[in-house]
Amino acid sequence: MRMKMEQVMIVNSVARTIRNSVTVCCVLLTLLLLSACSGSQNSVFHTDSTAETTDNVSRVPWDYRVVEGTVGDLIGSDMTVLPDNELLPNDGNYATGDKIWTLQFMDAELVTDADKRNEIRLSSWEAIKSYGDQKTAAADLKNLKVSITTDVDLVGVYKTKLKDKTRNFAVIQLPSGNRIKQPIDEKRYTAMEKQKTVSVVLEEVHDFADYDSAYAKFRGWAN
Repeated sequence: MRMKMEQVMIVNSVARTIRNSVTVCCVLLTLLLLSACSGSQNSVFHTDSTAETTDNVSRVPWDYRVVEGTVGDLIGSDMTVLPDNELLPNDGNYATGDKIWTLQFMDAELVTDADKRNEIRLSSWEAIKSYGDQKTAAADLKNLKVSITTDVDLVGVYKTKLKDKTRNFAVIQLPSGNRIKQPIDEKRYTAMEKQKTVSVVLEEVHDFADYDSAYAKFRGWAN
């Protein structure tokens, strides 16, 4: 009887040793797998600390023009305007065949990257208002596109050279915060080299629906 009990105790001891060895092996295998995964950038354990750079996109009023047209078909309270067959409200109670003038609008989508470089995407022309005479249309156009003279920040001037040909450029910052570069001659380059601001002519293009919303476009040097 005593011999049998000793045999049972030996068997249990061996079993415990085997179970402990298996447990240790499983733990080691798990640690190895985790280490391999965390070292891979495609792993779910990998965290990419690189921040994505997103472009800043804004829509601004870009331009207006007055175009002569002719009233086409009358459709309820609307009318078509020839030659482009655009549909507008018939606010002036015009008749088919009447000569009218339309105010047309173009906006732009400005895409500015982290370096403040711009990409401009222009919309197509769209008629937004009709007039019975050209004088009234021209007066509205004058109020929507206003020329002003002001000082802006001069970011700097620089030269480029290609095949013995040198070109000079000035980089200025518009009131909107966008930066543009303009070609300049040698005389202006020398004059601007140490300046911080420059005087320019801007054209403020106002939003027809929200006059306080405007975008300033560079139109030349003031001096």
